[in-house]
Amino acid sequence: METLRERKKQRTRESLLRVAVELFTERGYEQTTVDDIADEVGVSQRTFFRYFAGKEEAALALHEMTVAHFVDGVRARPAHEPPLEALRQAVLEGWGTLHEVVDAVVPVERFLGMYRVIESTPVLLAAHLRRSAETEEVLTRVLAEREGLDGSTDPRPRLLVAVFSGVMRVTERQWLADGDVSLEAMRELTVSYLELLGPALTGKWPPYTNT
Repeated sequence: METLRERKKQRTRESLLRVAVELFTERGYEQTTVDDIADEVGVSQRTFFRYFAGKEEAALALHEMTVAHFVDGVRARPAHEPPLEALRQAVLEGWGTLHEVVDAVVPVERFLGMYRVIESTPVLLAAHLRRSAETEEVLTRVLAEREGLDGSTDPRPRLLVAVFSGVMRVTERQWLADGDVSLEAMRELTVSYLELLGPALTGKWPPYTNT
């Protein structure tokens, strides 16, 4: 059972994370300091560093939570599903249950706004891409275990994860470029791009219509 002390620590962490995201999306990452976040919550800078190594970790914390949710979703997919379908269903269900992951900290709209902050801030984008590469390694192991393969000698799990991650990266960029940064817009774009994956890899390319 969670103790009172543990609940208090969790509330403090969530408060720091909520304020950090609010300030990052309102003022910008570079314009926000650790002192700004700590002062807004009413704690010391030292307390902030008990929960986060720095601004970068706080800025990416919600994304890390959703990634962990997605990886758990892949692990939970039925064993009979082909690997690509398992990834596809896990990511779509992840968007469908996003509220369950982030609502305790910030509204989903605020979380989605962090995508724009990350894309427009070089240091965050670099960290995001680095962590994405680490996630690819985790997913490669998960798929290899799912299929009873040796991921160190069989390239298929790594190849599939690389292709899937590329599709998701393109989807994120197009979603931001389109201007409609709603959750539904992201989900619809994800569906349409994943549906294009098979034909794009194996078939001829007829004229594209964005309908």
